[in-house]
Amino acid sequence: MKAVRLIVYDFDGVLTDNRVWVSGDGTELVACNRSDGWWIKEIARMGIEQVILSTEANPVVAARGKKLGLEVFQGKDDKKAALLEIMRERELSPENVCFVGNEVNDLECLRLVGFPLAPRDSHPRVLELAELVIPADGGHGVVRHVMEWLTA
Repeated sequence: MKAVRLIVYDFDGVLTDNRVWVSGDGTELVACNRSDGWWIKEIARMGIEQVILSTEANPVVAARGKKLGLEVFQGKDDKKAALLEIMRERELSPENVCFVGNEVNDLECLRLVGFPLAPRDSHPRVLELAELVIPADGGHGVVRHVMEWLTA
């Protein structure tokens, strides 16, 4: 088994399909995959901590994190600094951290960790860095593939 102690998920494009519905009053809605919740619980049973790290400061991110039982760090424009702080607080070194990201603002985090993963519809520069290109698009059951990778 891999030496992963923490998995950090980007939100948009990883736990969602990167689309947003906006109502007339500005309320945003996103689509998430229900199976991710099941697999997040299975990964937690393995003793691996998981969090969400997002540049978005949106109630939908917090609501989904609460539903999944994940700590959420949002509104983080400097994701690398936020990730370093998360790792410092947990006394983790990069080789024990997995980051799942999809976009160019995730590049520094992906370069930092020991286990960079990306959904298959990620930006080409992200795909180049990924140890594993997950065989699913963002928002389409990514976490199941993370679990399969962990236990392979």
